[in-house]
Amino acid sequence: MRQPIRILGIDPGLRRTGWGVIDVEGNRLIYVACGSVASDDKAALADRLVALHTGLMRVVDEFRPAEAAVEQTFVNKGASATLKLGQARGVAMLVPARAGIAVAEYAPNLVKKAIVGAGHCEKEQIRLMLRVLLPKADPLTHDAADALAIAVTHAHHRQSALLKLKVAAAR
Repeated sequence: MRQPIRILGIDPGLRRTGWGVIDVEGNRLIYVACGSVASDDKAALADRLVALHTGLMRVVDEFRPAEAAVEQTFVNKGASATLKLGQARGVAMLVPARAGIAVAEYAPNLVKKAIVGAGHCEKEQIRLMLRVLLPKADPLTHDAADALAIAVTHAHHRQSALLKLKVAAAR
């Protein structure tokens, strides 16, 4: 019998970064844990990024994922907000990468399509489908639910995502 593959999904955000951990055994998805790492919105940007880094390091150290997936950045209303989200996303990618974990990226619409079947949906629809896909999961925040959705998306697309990462590394 093959060993389950542990996947960490990360939904980056400067205020709150969601994380979700699942195991994949063949076609079976198994909920492990989820939550979010928060930063103090009154703190300096560098301190907020350190808080996200420290929190995600704890998650990686505790759950020891084999693979990770992060949601790609979409453009916000303002350039400043987009830049700050990009910095939080950099931390979200750096933590697993520094631990030697391959990191895949998925567009928000692909995540929605993988979970709900349509590229545009409400957050509550994602939570409803997660209850079907991962019955034991009960994410307390939208960030944690989104992170689980990213992990599930990676479980469905991981073979092609890993092949892309290997091709890119060979260049």
